Amino acid sequence: MISPAREHYQQATAAKAAGAADPRHAQGGEQYEVHAAYLWEARRTLKAIKSLEAKVAKKRELLPEFEAYVAGVLEGGNGAADDVLMTVMLWRLDVGDLAGGIEVAEYALRHGLDTPDRFERDTASIVAEQVAEEALARLAATEGDELPPVAAELVMHLSRAVALTEAADMHDQIRAKLHKALGYACRDKRGHLEDALEHLRRALKLNERAGVKKDIERLERELKHQNANDPGASHNEAPA
Repeated sequence: MISPAREHYQQATAAKAAGAADPRHAQGGEQYEVHAAYLWEARRTLKAIKSLEAKVAKKRELLPEFEAYVAGVLEGGNGAADDVLMTVMLWRLDVGDLAGGIEVAEYALRHGLDTPDRFERDTASIVAEQVAEEALARLAATEGDELPPVAAELVMHLSRAVALTEAADMHDQIRAKLHKALGYACRDKRGHLEDALEHLRRALKLNERAGVKKDIERLERELKHQNANDPGASHNEAPA
C-alpha cells in the first residue's frame, strides 16, 4: 500500500500529464510508464492463474495500485488512448465494482476510447453486457429483506449504463440483456412495476429469446390487481 503523500503525487502528476497529452496519440508521461510496467507484470501474474475465481480475486488485490493514476487521468485527461485506464475499467467490472467501472466508462465513451486490442468487443458493448450480467447475478443471489436495497443500488448503476450506451451501435441481444437486468432490478426494488414492465418489454422487443415473456405476464397481472385494489386508481380526487 502506498503512502497518502505518494498517492497524491501519483494522482497530481498523472492529471498533469493526461491534460497535456495529445488526444490523437497514446498517453505518455512518468506515471503512465510506471503503471504500464506494473500492468505488464500484473498480466504475467494473472496468466499463470488457471482458476477464473482466483483471477478475479487477484485482480481485486491488484486494483488499488492503479487508483491514484486513474483518478488523475479522469480528473485532468483529454482523451488520449490509455491501455492502463481501459484495463482498469475492465478489471473493475470483472470484480463487480460497478461504480468504479462505470466511472471510467463515462470518460472512455465521452472520448471514444477503445479497449486494448486483445478484446474483440467495443467499449459500449463490454460495459453494457458486464454491468447487466453482474446485476443479474447479484439479484439471483439475494433474497428476502436484503433484496430491495440491493436492487435499488443496481437500478442506479444499470440506469447509468443504459444512458451511457443509448447512442452506441451494439448487438440487440446485448442491449436486451441490459434492459432485462434493469427491469428485474426495478421489480425487485418494489413499488416500481411500471418501470419494470417498460424495460422488460423493451428487452423482449430487442430479443424475442430474452427470456422475459413470463415475467411480463406476471407483472401485468400484478399491476392490474394492484390498480384494482387501489382506490386512487379508480376514483378522482374531490375538487378543491
